[in-house]
Amino acid sequence: MKKLKNENALFKEAMIAGVKYAEDRGVVEFEPTDSASEKLLYIYRLLVHDKIIQPLPEDQVSEKSLRHKLAIWYSKQLPKDHPLLK
Repeated sequence: MKKLKNENALFKEAMIAGVKYAEDRGVVEFEPTDSASEKLLYIYRLLVHDKIIQPLPEDQVSEKSLRHKLAIWYSKQLPKDHPLLK
């Protein structure tokens, strides 16, 4: 798994976009007490369910791999000249 440039910043933005996507769909309402890990797993499973991203094999599902997967998903939505992609 090759680390992306600005992966941490991409992941933070991906979490914001993922929470918004899930709440706009009306399938979940995240609470302030929900951990980032819970949100991450829920967003990943929702994106897989909606066939937006390809699922990882179950034995490869870890927080690190999910963070990477969400960062990739978000980076593909950005314009080519976005500062996070440089």
